[in-house]
Parts: sequence; structure tokens; C-alpha cells
Amino acid sequence: MTTSSSQSRLTVLSGPSGVGKGTLVALLRERHPELWLSVSATTRPPRPGEEEGVHYFFHSQESFQELVASGGLLEWATFAGNSYGTPRGPVEQQLSAGVPVLLEIELEGARQVRSTSPEAFQVFLRPPSLDELERRIRGRGTDSEEAIQRRLQRAALELEAEKEFDAVVENSDLTQALARLESLMGLS
Repeated sequence: MTTSSSQSRLTVLSGPSGVGKGTLVALLRERHPELWLSVSATTRPPRPGEEEGVHYFFHSQESFQELVASGGLLEWATFAGNSYGTPRGPVEQQLSAGVPVLLEIELEGARQVRSTSPEAFQVFLRPPSLDELERRIRGRGTDSEEAIQRRLQRAALELEAEKEFDAVVENSDLTQALARLESLMGLS
């Protein structure tokens, strides 16, 4: 059992789109139900199967900007033409209650959290290669060719930022990546 101070630690997981963050987070939540995953707000439309309040809080651009202006977001960024952010209140509430919190966010959001919450533990999830990342993104079948190219261009830039993180996990083998992440988070 971990100590209460490590239990309530804020962990940030970031990495390029398509690297497998969502898959790893789902496995972490399955194996560690005590881990609280922050639900992000977004202006993008729901993908098939996504539910309001479960996968995201879906907002209009106007209501999202109201959250930004009121300080209601811990971090926020615009990615691929849509805005994403982490509602501040629920994160602070869970940490105060001693619950470990995980944020699955993009690079710009991770940088904002680094600035506002330097005690947060930041993990960068990287693909084994850009070719493998492209294969994964295309395999999802959810993006236009233009969106795929934007994601790959951004991924190349994001990979240069991995040195900004406390730890780097390569997602070439899902089981190994999960075990490494659990170890880094003090969950193993």
C-alpha cells in the first residue's frame, strides 16, 4: 500500500495523438479503480460511442470560452481545430480527498499544468516510431487525410518535448508500457 501523500498525487500523461494514451488509461482504471481520471471539456463533436460526462464534457466554443475566462479550467489548449481543457474544481476536490488523480492531456496542457502545479508528476508516452504512430492513427478510421497529416506533423514536434517530462514510457508493447506506468505512479 502506498502512503497517502503518494496516493493523492496528480499524474499527467501526455503524448502524441494516437500513441495509445486512451488504451493505457482504460487498462489502468480497470486494474486500479481507486485512480480518478479527470474528464476533459472539449469543443469537438462526440465520436461514435462517446458519452457526455463519461468521455468528455462537450461544449460549444462560446461556453468553453466562458470556462476559460472564469478560471474554471486547470489547463486548456486548442488542437486540430478544437479546444480541450481540464475542469479545475473536480481535480482539486479529488486531491483534497486523498485520491490519486490522472490527467490525460496534450502537450500544451501538460506545460500549463507544469507551470501551475509543479508538484504534478508528468509522464510522456511515446510511440516506437512515427511510422507506427501513422499506422495506429489510420487504423482508428476516425480522421480525414488532412487531419491525419496535421496529427503526424504535430506528433513530430511533440516528440522533441519529451525531455520536459519527469519520465518517458515507450508504447511498443502494451503490457510492458502498462507495467512501467504502474511502477512510475506507485500503483504496482
